Amino acid sequence: MSYESQIPENIEETKTEAWRGKLRHDIENHLASLRLPNNNGDGEPEYPSKEAIRLSHHKQRVELYEHEKKMLAKYWDELPNNFANGDEVDPKKIEPELEIVDSEEYSGVVFRYASLLWSVPVSKGYGRRIRYLVKDKQNGKLIGIFALSDPVFNLSARDNWIGWTVDDRRERLVHVMDAYVVGAMPPYSYLLGGKLITSMIGSAEVSEHFAEKYSDSKGIISQKKKEPRLVLVTVTSALGRSSIYNRLKLVNQSDENNEVIVELIKIGETKGYGHFHLSNGLFNRIRSMVAADGHSYAEGHQYGDGPNWRFRVIRVGLEKLGLDKELLKHGIFREIYAMPLCHDFREFLLGDIENPNLDRPTASEIANHAKERWMVPRSKRRQDFKDFRKSDIPRLIKPEG
Repeated sequence: MSYESQIPENIEETKTEAWRGKLRHDIENHLASLRLPNNNGDGEPEYPSKEAIRLSHHKQRVELYEHEKKMLAKYWDELPNNFANGDEVDPKKIEPELEIVDSEEYSGVVFRYASLLWSVPVSKGYGRRIRYLVKDKQNGKLIGIFALSDPVFNLSARDNWIGWTVDDRRERLVHVMDAYVVGAMPPYSYLLGGKLITSMIGSAEVSEHFAEKYSDSKGIISQKKKEPRLVLVTVTSALGRSSIYNRLKLVNQSDENNEVIVELIKIGETKGYGHFHLSNGLFNRIRSMVAADGHSYAEGHQYGDGPNWRFRVIRVGLEKLGLDKELLKHGIFREIYAMPLCHDFREFLLGDIENPNLDRPTASEIANHAKERWMVPRSKRRQDFKDFRKSDIPRLIKPEG
Protein backbone atom coordinates (compact mmCIF):
# COMPACT_ATOMS: atom_id res chain seq x y z
CA MET A 1 0.00 0.00 0.00
CA SER A 2 1.57 3.29 -1.06
CA TYR A 3 2.35 6.27 1.13
CA GLU A 4 -0.11 8.48 -0.75
CA SER A 5 -3.04 6.10 -1.01
CA GLN A 6 -3.35 4.39 2.35
CA ILE A 7 -6.66 4.70 4.21
CA PRO A 8 -6.13 5.24 7.96
CA GLU A 9 -7.54 2.85 10.52
CA ASN A 10 -10.42 3.61 12.92
CA ILE A 11 -12.75 4.49 10.07
CA GLU A 12 -15.83 4.21 12.31
CA GLU A 13 -14.50 7.01 14.50
CA THR A 14 -14.68 9.38 11.54
CA LYS A 15 -18.49 9.29 11.69
CA THR A 16 -18.57 11.19 14.98
CA GLU A 17 -19.18 14.93 14.97
CA ALA A 18 -16.30 15.49 17.40
CA TRP A 19 -13.85 13.80 15.02
CA ARG A 20 -15.13 15.78 12.06
CA GLY A 21 -15.08 19.01 14.01
CA LYS A 22 -11.42 18.42 14.84
CA LEU A 23 -10.67 17.73 11.16
CA ARG A 24 -12.44 20.96 10.11
CA HIS A 25 -10.40 22.89 12.66
CA ASP A 26 -7.10 21.30 11.58
CA ILE A 27 -7.74 21.99 7.87
CA GLU A 28 -8.57 25.65 8.50
CA ASN A 29 -5.56 26.16 10.77
CA HIS A 30 -3.23 24.41 8.35
CA LEU A 31 -4.32 26.50 5.36
CA ALA A 32 -4.17 29.73 7.36
CA SER A 33 -0.57 28.95 8.37
CA LEU A 34 0.54 28.65 4.72
CA ARG A 35 -0.31 32.24 3.80
CA LEU A 36 -0.99 31.32 0.20
CA PRO A 37 -1.64 34.10 -2.35
CA ASN A 38 -5.19 32.85 -3.14
CA ASN A 39 -5.36 34.88 -6.38
CA ASN A 40 -8.79 35.62 -7.76
CA GLY A 41 -7.84 34.33 -11.22
CA ASP A 42 -8.52 37.61 -13.01
CA GLY A 43 -5.95 39.17 -15.33
CA GLU A 44 -2.33 38.05 -15.47
CA PRO A 45 -1.20 35.31 -13.07
CA GLU A 46 0.60 36.58 -9.99
CA TYR A 47 3.56 34.39 -9.18
CA PRO A 48 4.53 34.27 -5.49
CA SER A 49 8.19 34.02 -4.62
CA LYS A 50 9.84 30.63 -4.87
CA GLU A 51 10.58 30.81 -1.15
CA ALA A 52 6.88 31.32 -0.39
CA ILE A 53 6.01 28.26 -2.49
CA ARG A 54 8.67 26.18 -0.75
CA LEU A 55 7.30 27.24 2.62
CA SER A 56 3.79 26.20 1.60
CA HIS A 57 5.09 22.67 0.91
CA HIS A 58 7.19 22.39 4.07
CA LYS A 59 4.78 20.30 6.14
CA GLN A 60 4.32 17.75 3.37
CA ARG A 61 8.05 17.58 2.82
CA VAL A 62 8.67 16.86 6.50
CA GLU A 63 6.05 14.10 6.45
CA LEU A 64 7.60 12.51 3.37
CA TYR A 65 11.15 12.76 4.73
CA GLU A 66 10.22 11.05 7.99
CA HIS A 67 8.35 8.30 6.14
CA GLU A 68 11.12 7.63 3.62
CA LYS A 69 13.87 7.64 6.25
CA LYS A 70 12.10 4.78 8.00
CA MET A 71 11.42 2.88 4.79
CA LEU A 72 14.97 3.28 3.46
CA ALA A 73 16.75 2.85 6.80
CA LYS A 74 18.68 -0.21 5.59
CA TYR A 75 20.41 1.86 2.89
CA TRP A 76 20.26 5.36 4.37
CA ASP A 77 23.91 5.89 5.29
CA GLU A 78 25.31 4.50 2.03
CA LEU A 79 22.98 6.32 -0.36
CA PRO A 80 25.05 9.56 -0.60
CA ASN A 81 27.72 7.47 -2.35
CA ASN A 82 25.54 7.52 -5.46
CA PHE A 83 26.30 11.24 -5.86
CA ALA A 84 29.47 12.77 -7.28
CA ASN A 85 31.97 15.06 -5.67
CA GLY A 86 32.52 18.12 -7.82
CA ASP A 87 36.11 17.19 -8.64
CA GLU A 88 34.88 13.87 -10.08
CA VAL A 89 33.07 15.69 -12.89
CA ASP A 90 34.71 16.81 -16.12
CA PRO A 91 31.94 18.73 -17.97
CA LYS A 92 33.42 17.84 -21.38
CA LYS A 93 33.34 14.11 -20.54
CA ILE A 94 29.80 13.93 -19.20
CA GLU A 95 28.19 10.90 -20.83
CA PRO A 96 24.67 10.17 -19.58
CA GLU A 97 23.11 6.73 -19.67
CA LEU A 98 19.50 5.93 -18.80
CA GLU A 99 18.61 3.28 -16.24
CA ILE A 100 14.96 2.28 -15.88
CA VAL A 101 13.91 2.27 -12.24
CA ASP A 102 12.55 -0.95 -10.77
CA SER A 103 10.66 -0.51 -7.51
CA GLU A 104 11.85 -3.90 -6.31
CA GLU A 105 15.52 -3.20 -7.03
CA TYR A 106 18.19 -0.85 -5.66
CA SER A 107 17.39 1.63 -8.45
CA GLY A 108 14.02 2.21 -6.77
CA VAL A 109 15.75 3.02 -3.49
CA VAL A 110 18.10 5.50 -5.18
CA PHE A 111 15.22 7.20 -6.99
CA ARG A 112 13.21 7.63 -3.77
CA TYR A 113 16.22 9.02 -1.93
CA ALA A 114 17.22 11.41 -4.71
CA SER A 115 13.66 12.76 -5.01
CA LEU A 116 13.87 13.96 -1.40
CA LEU A 117 16.09 16.80 -2.66
CA TRP A 118 12.99 18.43 -4.18
CA SER A 119 11.58 21.29 -2.09
CA VAL A 120 8.19 20.35 -3.54
CA PRO A 121 7.44 16.75 -2.47
CA VAL A 122 7.47 14.33 -5.40
CA SER A 123 4.28 12.34 -5.94
CA LYS A 124 4.28 8.64 -6.76
CA GLY A 125 2.79 9.20 -10.20
CA TYR A 126 -0.48 7.79 -11.51
CA GLY A 127 -1.47 4.91 -13.78
CA ARG A 128 1.20 4.09 -16.34
CA ARG A 129 4.61 5.03 -15.03
CA ILE A 130 8.22 4.92 -16.21
CA ARG A 131 11.00 6.26 -13.99
CA TYR A 132 14.66 6.83 -14.85
CA LEU A 133 17.99 7.34 -13.21
CA VAL A 134 20.40 9.26 -15.41
CA LYS A 135 23.98 8.28 -14.61
CA ASP A 136 27.31 9.59 -15.83
CA LYS A 137 29.47 6.92 -17.44
CA GLN A 138 32.64 8.84 -16.58
CA ASN A 139 32.23 8.18 -12.84
CA GLY A 140 29.10 6.01 -12.38
CA LYS A 141 27.40 8.75 -10.37
CA LEU A 142 23.90 10.17 -10.57
CA ILE A 143 23.35 13.15 -12.88
CA GLY A 144 19.61 13.36 -12.27
CA ILE A 145 16.22 11.68 -12.40
CA PHE A 146 12.99 11.98 -14.34
CA ALA A 147 9.70 10.14 -14.44
CA LEU A 148 6.69 9.94 -16.72
CA SER A 149 3.14 9.02 -15.74
CA ASP A 150 -0.39 9.31 -17.05
CA PRO A 151 -1.38 12.92 -17.75
CA VAL A 152 -4.23 14.78 -16.11
CA PHE A 153 -7.41 13.98 -18.06
CA ASN A 154 -8.74 17.54 -18.01
CA LEU A 155 -6.08 20.10 -18.92
CA SER A 156 -7.56 22.89 -20.99
CA ALA A 157 -4.23 24.53 -21.89
CA ARG A 158 -3.01 21.25 -23.44
CA ASP A 159 -6.29 20.36 -25.12
CA ASN A 160 -6.80 23.82 -26.63
CA TRP A 161 -3.20 23.94 -27.86
CA ILE A 162 -3.55 20.57 -29.59
CA GLY A 163 -7.02 21.42 -30.89
CA TRP A 164 -8.73 18.45 -29.22
CA THR A 165 -12.42 17.87 -28.85
CA VAL A 166 -13.64 15.83 -25.87
CA ASP A 167 -13.87 12.76 -28.12
CA ASP A 168 -10.35 13.34 -29.48
CA ARG A 169 -8.95 13.46 -25.98
CA ARG A 170 -10.80 10.34 -24.85
CA GLU A 171 -9.54 8.42 -27.87
CA ARG A 172 -5.92 9.60 -28.02
CA LEU A 173 -4.77 10.72 -24.57
CA VAL A 174 -3.10 7.32 -24.40
CA HIS A 175 -0.35 8.73 -26.66
CA VAL A 176 0.56 11.48 -24.17
CA MET A 177 2.49 11.28 -20.91
CA ASP A 178 3.33 13.81 -18.20
CA ALA A 179 6.77 14.33 -16.68
CA TYR A 180 5.91 14.60 -12.99
CA VAL A 181 9.47 14.89 -11.75
CA VAL A 182 12.50 16.18 -13.68
CA GLY A 183 15.78 17.44 -12.31
CA ALA A 184 19.53 17.24 -11.84
CA MET A 185 21.52 16.37 -8.75
CA PRO A 186 24.37 18.50 -7.42
CA PRO A 187 27.04 19.09 -8.63
CA TYR A 188 25.47 18.65 -12.11
CA SER A 189 22.67 21.03 -11.18
CA TYR A 190 25.28 23.81 -10.90
CA LEU A 191 26.04 23.22 -14.60
CA LEU A 192 22.46 23.57 -15.87
CA GLY A 193 22.15 19.82 -15.65
CA GLY A 194 18.40 20.24 -15.28
CA LYS A 195 18.21 21.21 -18.94
CA LEU A 196 20.16 18.08 -19.89
CA ILE A 197 17.86 15.84 -17.85
CA THR A 198 14.74 17.45 -19.32
CA SER A 199 16.14 17.00 -22.82
CA MET A 200 16.64 13.27 -22.16
CA ILE A 201 12.84 12.88 -22.17
CA GLY A 202 13.01 13.34 -25.94
CA SER A 203 15.48 10.53 -26.54
CA ALA A 204 14.92 7.48 -28.71
CA GLU A 205 15.52 5.26 -25.68
CA VAL A 206 12.52 6.70 -23.86
CA SER A 207 10.28 6.25 -26.91
CA GLU A 208 11.45 2.66 -27.27
CA HIS A 209 10.98 1.86 -23.57
CA PHE A 210 7.46 3.25 -23.71
CA ALA A 211 6.59 1.21 -26.80
CA GLU A 212 8.00 -2.00 -25.28
CA LYS A 213 6.13 -1.55 -22.02
CA TYR A 214 2.73 -0.46 -23.30
CA SER A 215 2.40 -1.78 -26.86
CA ASP A 216 -0.08 -4.48 -25.80
CA SER A 217 -2.08 -2.35 -23.37
CA LYS A 218 -5.86 -1.97 -23.65
CA GLY A 219 -8.21 0.80 -22.67
CA ILE A 220 -9.72 0.11 -19.26
CA ILE A 221 -13.20 1.10 -20.36
CA SER A 222 -13.20 0.15 -24.04
CA GLN A 223 -10.91 -2.91 -23.68
CA LYS A 224 -9.66 -2.00 -27.14
CA LYS A 225 -5.99 -2.36 -27.99
CA LYS A 226 -4.76 1.22 -28.29
CA GLU A 227 -1.19 0.63 -29.57
CA PRO A 228 0.05 3.75 -27.76
CA ARG A 229 2.91 5.72 -29.27
CA LEU A 230 4.51 8.43 -27.23
CA VAL A 231 4.26 11.60 -29.33
CA LEU A 232 3.89 14.32 -26.67
CA VAL A 233 5.05 14.89 -23.09
CA THR A 234 3.77 17.67 -20.86
CA VAL A 235 5.80 19.24 -18.05
CA THR A 236 4.56 21.63 -15.36
CA SER A 237 6.86 23.89 -13.35
CA ALA A 238 7.00 23.29 -9.60
CA LEU A 239 7.89 26.78 -8.39
CA GLY A 240 6.00 29.25 -10.59
CA ARG A 241 8.25 30.46 -13.39
CA SER A 242 10.91 27.96 -14.45
CA SER A 243 14.40 28.96 -15.52
CA ILE A 244 15.12 25.33 -16.47
CA TYR A 245 12.16 24.85 -18.82
CA ASN A 246 12.14 28.37 -20.23
CA ARG A 247 13.86 28.60 -23.65
CA LEU A 248 14.81 24.94 -23.63
CA LYS A 249 15.60 24.21 -27.25
CA LEU A 250 18.36 22.24 -28.92
CA VAL A 251 19.09 22.72 -32.62
CA ASN A 252 21.36 20.59 -34.79
CA GLN A 253 23.86 23.24 -35.85
CA SER A 254 25.46 20.90 -38.38
CA ASP A 255 22.15 20.56 -40.23
CA GLU A 256 21.60 23.21 -42.90
CA ASN A 257 17.91 23.38 -41.94
CA ASN A 258 18.74 23.88 -38.25
CA GLU A 259 16.65 20.86 -37.32
CA VAL A 260 15.12 21.11 -33.84
CA ILE A 261 16.24 18.13 -31.76
CA VAL A 262 14.37 18.85 -28.53
CA GLU A 263 12.10 21.74 -27.58
CA LEU A 264 9.80 22.70 -24.73
CA ILE A 265 6.95 24.98 -25.77
CA LYS A 266 5.07 26.98 -23.16
CA ILE A 267 1.35 26.38 -23.68
CA GLY A 268 -0.21 28.09 -20.67
CA GLU A 269 -0.48 28.22 -16.89
CA THR A 270 -2.41 26.24 -14.33
CA LYS A 271 -5.38 28.05 -12.81
CA GLY A 272 -4.23 28.15 -9.21
CA TYR A 273 -6.38 25.23 -8.09
CA GLY A 274 -5.10 21.97 -6.66
CA HIS A 275 -4.56 19.86 -3.60
CA PHE A 276 -0.83 20.04 -2.84
CA HIS A 277 -1.44 22.43 0.07
CA LEU A 278 -3.38 19.76 1.97
CA SER A 279 -0.81 17.48 3.57
CA ASN A 280 -0.90 13.71 3.14
CA GLY A 281 -1.94 13.40 6.76
CA LEU A 282 -4.98 15.62 6.21
CA PHE A 283 -5.79 13.91 2.91
CA ASN A 284 -5.76 10.48 4.54
CA ARG A 285 -8.11 11.71 7.27
CA ILE A 286 -10.47 13.13 4.62
CA ARG A 287 -10.34 9.91 2.64
CA SER A 288 -11.03 7.88 5.77
CA MET A 289 -14.17 9.95 6.39
CA VAL A 290 -15.30 9.58 2.77
CA ALA A 291 -14.75 5.81 3.01
CA ALA A 292 -16.78 5.62 6.23
CA ASP A 293 -19.68 7.28 4.43
CA GLY A 294 -19.52 4.64 1.71
CA HIS A 295 -18.53 6.97 -1.11
CA SER A 296 -17.00 5.22 -4.14
CA TYR A 297 -14.20 7.78 -4.54
CA ALA A 298 -12.43 6.45 -1.45
CA GLU A 299 -11.55 3.17 -3.14
CA GLY A 300 -8.88 4.50 -5.49
CA HIS A 301 -8.70 5.36 -9.17
CA GLN A 302 -8.01 3.92 -12.59
CA TYR A 303 -6.22 5.07 -15.71
CA GLY A 304 -7.44 8.46 -16.89
CA ASP A 305 -8.32 9.65 -13.39
CA GLY A 306 -4.81 10.38 -12.15
CA PRO A 307 -4.47 13.39 -9.86
CA ASN A 308 -8.13 14.22 -10.54
CA TRP A 309 -9.11 11.35 -8.23
CA ARG A 310 -7.38 12.91 -5.25
CA PHE A 311 -8.89 16.27 -6.13
CA ARG A 312 -12.38 14.76 -6.18
CA VAL A 313 -11.91 12.99 -2.85
CA ILE A 314 -10.95 16.28 -1.21
CA ARG A 315 -13.87 18.17 -2.79
CA VAL A 316 -16.34 15.58 -1.49
CA GLY A 317 -14.66 15.68 1.91
CA LEU A 318 -14.79 19.46 2.15
CA GLU A 319 -18.48 19.39 1.28
CA LYS A 320 -19.18 16.81 3.98
CA LEU A 321 -17.32 19.00 6.50
CA GLY A 322 -19.27 22.10 5.48
CA LEU A 323 -16.13 23.81 4.18
CA ASP A 324 -15.93 25.98 1.06
CA LYS A 325 -14.61 24.13 -2.01
CA GLU A 326 -12.71 27.35 -2.81
CA LEU A 327 -10.19 26.18 -0.21
CA LEU A 328 -8.73 24.23 -3.13
CA LYS A 329 -7.81 27.54 -4.73
CA HIS A 330 -4.23 28.01 -3.59
CA GLY A 331 -3.46 30.79 -6.08
CA ILE A 332 -0.05 29.44 -7.14
CA PHE A 333 0.09 29.52 -10.93
CA ARG A 334 2.47 27.12 -12.64
CA GLU A 335 3.76 27.12 -16.18
CA ILE A 336 2.71 24.28 -18.49
CA TYR A 337 5.07 23.15 -21.24
CA ALA A 338 4.78 20.59 -24.01
CA MET A 339 7.54 18.56 -25.68
CA PRO A 340 6.53 17.24 -29.13
CA LEU A 341 8.37 14.04 -30.01
CA CYS A 342 7.68 14.20 -33.74
CA HIS A 343 6.90 16.97 -36.21
CA ASP A 344 3.51 15.46 -37.08
CA PHE A 345 2.35 14.91 -33.48
CA ARG A 346 -0.65 17.23 -33.87
CA GLU A 347 -1.91 15.52 -37.03
CA PHE A 348 -1.61 12.16 -35.23
CA LEU A 349 -3.37 13.36 -32.08
CA LEU A 350 -6.17 14.85 -34.17
CA GLY A 351 -6.63 11.58 -36.03
CA ASP A 352 -5.58 12.94 -39.42
CA ILE A 353 -2.77 10.38 -39.83
CA GLU A 354 -2.31 6.84 -38.52
CA ASN A 355 1.47 6.61 -38.19
CA PRO A 356 3.58 9.42 -36.70
CA ASN A 357 7.23 9.81 -37.70
CA LEU A 358 8.91 8.86 -34.43
CA ASP A 359 12.53 9.17 -35.51
CA ARG A 360 14.16 10.36 -32.29
CA PRO A 361 17.83 11.19 -31.55
CA THR A 362 19.62 8.97 -29.05
CA ALA A 363 20.37 10.03 -25.50
CA SER A 364 24.05 10.32 -26.47
CA GLU A 365 23.27 12.64 -29.38
CA ILE A 366 21.06 14.84 -27.21
CA ALA A 367 23.72 14.94 -24.50
CA ASN A 368 26.42 16.10 -26.89
CA HIS A 369 24.29 19.03 -27.98
CA ALA A 370 23.24 19.84 -24.40
CA LYS A 371 26.85 19.86 -23.17
CA GLU A 372 27.92 22.22 -25.93
CA ARG A 373 24.87 24.46 -25.55
CA TRP A 374 24.65 24.73 -21.75
CA MET A 375 26.97 22.71 -19.54
CA VAL A 376 30.50 23.38 -20.81
CA PRO A 377 29.91 27.16 -21.14
CA ARG A 378 28.46 27.24 -17.60
CA SER A 379 31.45 25.34 -16.21
CA LYS A 380 33.75 28.07 -17.55
CA ARG A 381 31.72 30.79 -15.85
CA ARG A 382 30.98 28.95 -12.63
CA GLN A 383 33.74 26.91 -11.03
CA ASP A 384 32.02 26.31 -7.67
CA PHE A 385 30.65 22.96 -8.85
CA LYS A 386 34.12 21.56 -8.11
CA ASP A 387 33.70 22.36 -4.41
CA PHE A 388 30.57 20.27 -3.93
CA ARG A 389 30.89 17.19 -1.70
CA LYS A 390 28.53 14.24 -1.60
CA SER A 391 28.72 14.44 2.20
CA ASP A 392 26.46 17.51 1.86
CA ILE A 393 23.58 15.44 0.49
CA PRO A 394 22.08 14.35 3.87
CA ARG A 395 21.91 17.99 4.94
CA LEU A 396 20.28 19.06 1.68
CA ILE A 397 17.72 16.27 1.85
CA LYS A 398 16.61 16.96 5.42
CA PRO A 399 13.91 19.67 5.62
CA GLU A 400 14.80 22.61 7.83
CA GLY A 401 12.90 23.16 11.05
